[in-house]
Order: sequence, then C-alpha cells, then structure tokens
Amino acid sequence: METLIAVVIIFGLLISFHELGHLLLAKRAGILCREYAIGFGPKLFSIKKGETVYTLRLLPIGGFVRMAGEDPEIVEIKTGQRIGLYFNRDNAVSKIIVNRTENYPDAKIITVERADLERDLIIEGYEEEDNKPLSYRIAPKADYVIDGQAFQIAPLDRQFGSKPLLDRILTIFAGPFMNFLLAFLAFIVFFAFQGVPSDKPELGPLIKGNPAERAGLHEGDRVLRINGQPIDSFSELTEYVRAHPNERLTFTIERHGHILEKALTTDKNKDGAGVIGVYGPTEKSFLGSVKASVTQTYYWIKMELVAFEQLITGKIGLDQLSGPVGIYDITGQVVQNGFFWVLRWTAVLSINLGIVNLLPLPALDGGRLMFLFLEGLRGKPVDPKRETLVHFIGFAFLMLVMIVVTWNDIQKLFM
Repeated sequence: METLIAVVIIFGLLISFHELGHLLLAKRAGILCREYAIGFGPKLFSIKKGETVYTLRLLPIGGFVRMAGEDPEIVEIKTGQRIGLYFNRDNAVSKIIVNRTENYPDAKIITVERADLERDLIIEGYEEEDNKPLSYRIAPKADYVIDGQAFQIAPLDRQFGSKPLLDRILTIFAGPFMNFLLAFLAFIVFFAFQGVPSDKPELGPLIKGNPAERAGLHEGDRVLRINGQPIDSFSELTEYVRAHPNERLTFTIERHGHILEKALTTDKNKDGAGVIGVYGPTEKSFLGSVKASVTQTYYWIKMELVAFEQLITGKIGLDQLSGPVGIYDITGQVVQNGFFWVLRWTAVLSINLGIVNLLPLPALDGGRLMFLFLEGLRGKPVDPKRETLVHFIGFAFLMLVMIVVTWNDIQKLFM
C-alpha cells in the first residue's frame, strides 16, 4: 500500500507540474483554457475558477489542458435553428441556449439567419417568420448552453492557432520545462537535508557490521594517514582502500582534538576492490545545495539523452527499458529508504518525463513542436487533418511500445 500511495503522489506531482506549465503560458498568451485536468476518465472532483474548470479524474495516468482551438469547437449554430438568447446590461448576448429552449421560458427565442461566434461575434435572426432579421451583438465571454451545460465561446483571438508562433512554441515547451524545474527544486530540498557530498578526508555514515564500524571508527572522524601515508581527501582514502583488498590497514585519525589509531582488515567486493563500509562526508549549505542540484539535473538530463541515443543505435534494446510496472517496482524499493530518497527518485522521474515529452514523436509535446517548427520554415501551418492523422498513428505506436515494455517488466518480476 505504501508503494501504491507513493506512486500515485509522485505521478500526480509530475503531471500537475507538467500541465501547469502549459496552463500558465497559455493564459499568458491569452488562450482560453477550458479545463486543467489531472488524470483521465470520470471526474472525481471539479471546481471552476475564472474561465477554467480544474478537475481531478479517476485514472492517474496523465493529464491535459483543454485549450480553445486545439480541437474543433463543439457548438454549431445552423441557419433555421431555433435558439434562446439572454442579454447582459450592455444589451450584448451573454448566453446562447442551443437546444432544449423549452426549459428556458424567460429567454428570447429566435430563428437563426446567420451566426458567427468566432470572428464577427454576431447572431442574426427573427422572432417570427414574417419579421425582418435582427442583428444581436455577442459578448466576447458569452456562454453557449448545450443539454444544460454552459461553455464559454472561443473567439478567434482566444484560440491556440491564432496566436503568434513563438507563443505557441513556448506554451508547448512549458510542460517539459516545468518537469526540469520540479527536478531542480526537488534536488535542492534533497541536498539541503541530506547534505552535499564533500571530498574532505572525513568519514560519513558507517554501514553496520562492516570493517570500519567493527574497528571502532566513527562518523566524522578525520583521517590523517593510512599505514603512514598522508590522506588529504576522501577520494584518496577511497583509492587507497580499493587498492588493498583483504589487507590489514592502520588508520590514524583525529577525533575531537585527539589523535587515535584504529586497525582494520578490508573486505573485498565482487569487483575485487577493497571496501570498509563507509560513505563519504557531506556538508549542508543552501548555496551548496543549489550548486549540487544544478549538477545533478544536468547529469540526469545527459544520462537520459545518452540512453535514447543508445536505443536508437541499437546498443540497448526495448527489453532494457522500464515501463509503469518497472517504475512501480523500483519505487517500492526506494520507499524503504525514506522520504528524501523518494524525493530524489521523483526528481529523476521528472527529468525522464521532460525528456520523453521533448522527443520529436507524434502525440508528444516534441511532435507538436516539430509541426510548429515546420510551420515556421514553410510560412504556413500543416493541414490540421494531416497533423491529426500523424498524431493518431504516433499515439498508436507509443501504446504498442508501452505494451511491449510493460510485458518485459512483468517477465523480469518473475525471473
């Protein structure tokens, strides 16, 4: 149960940050965002704030920001259709009743002659057949009501496709960027509490039952010499110990101002190197945490890119990738080490999500960016129908890959 809760919280956090990036940049560009959703499937909870409905859905396997113009607008008002109108104080249409007008006896009922809810924001129609059509101005934030549900209209200047190319690129890129930002912040917290690795010739935490602990060495002991050889850094200590497996060593240490000598016999690991069971020292400082966070974020981004390069060149196969089942299994192991190691694992997964989403594959943010860059080169957008088809095929391919990876994960669990 601990693992399940951890997985739900971790993925919820990753998805929330990712979609928040899209939402913030979309709103900054003036795009109407109808919904910010965490999860897919039936709604568990929803609240409307401003123009956007914030929802939590049943399946925590993704999320989305529904931006006006990304999909065809669902309302279509045809000539000859009977609709109901409500007006605001400025005598502009504030609500359009598209169907079931009999449920709105106080609405003004007209027969539509012409309607434009995107460019001109106007409806022309008449109350009786023998009357002349009248023109009604539509408020930019008017709602249309279908089957009792209200939706805000999306004038052309509020739609995704009408915005400058740079605004659209930034809106799409903001999702992966927020995953990198989340990783950076998580690493800062991790190092702030766990400490930043130091190369001072001091002993960090000792592993119980190992040579260092059995010999009476303590965390914080400063190592001056080993077998008479001066030690100036933890790296030198590690190199010396690794070069002397199964050998007796005498440590000259400083502890609380006193010089002591401790003798021990090293163990040998599976690689044949000497070990004594001690971690490196750490230091705690905010600036050190920020610096270490930058280093770790860069390191994991680089590692992810190298992994994908090896996958493309065939150096590694799909059987070496981990999907949801594999991630669940690893998370279970990480949970045993405590909160801060779960936080570190969250940072690594967040970087993975950011990199994966930036791959130039259809249905991912990287695929959408690819079409936007292509639009910049061509000077005009790709046919929306063709782009939709490419994204559909890409999504089907990604689902196939996910099934294969998940099957591999299941097989590994029972090997």
